[in-house]
Amino acid sequence: MLTIADLEQLQTEHPEWQMELVEGNIVIMGPSDYESEEIGGRLLTFLNMWVLSRKLGRVTGSSAGFILPSIDNNSEKRNLRAPDVSFVKAERLKKSKRDFVELVPDLVVEIKFKSDRIKPLEEKIQLFLQLGATVGILIDPDKLTVTVYRFNQAPVILKNHDILSVPELLPGWELSVSELWPPEFE
Repeated sequence: MLTIADLEQLQTEHPEWQMELVEGNIVIMGPSDYESEEIGGRLLTFLNMWVLSRKLGRVTGSSAGFILPSIDNNSEKRNLRAPDVSFVKAERLKKSKRDFVELVPDLVVEIKFKSDRIKPLEEKIQLFLQLGATVGILIDPDKLTVTVYRFNQAPVILKNHDILSVPELLPGWELSVSELWPPEFE
């Protein structure tokens, strides 16, 4: 079983690899497809415009690693995961760190890449929710849907012209789901 120290060593040897530690196994993440990455960039932009001007917290992309507590309090079995987009409230992370952070983000977003299956993405979001995340969001560009998850609540599926909001974390922030999809230029 590999540890976070093992992952850090591999990261030093292979800085071009993006990796997660899941149940003691290193998972190497491939590059995302162009459209999925653009959707992530758009969401990062919309969130940052709201969050930064109000000093609500920190928004990061897919390379920010979070060391998660283990569900059974076994420090050997801690996971290091990286959501595609995340938000941490200011009072929980007053200063950025030059390392992985040991906390569960308040908001986690996963974006379905062309080669992804939905079930592992849902399981990843559910893990974050079990560990204390407030909201999880799954963006599916294939179906043009955004599914919002909250712990012990039924998921809410939003479609193209529905409004995405996260009032418990980002009061007043609203985004039409259609704004997430990349524009087509003539």
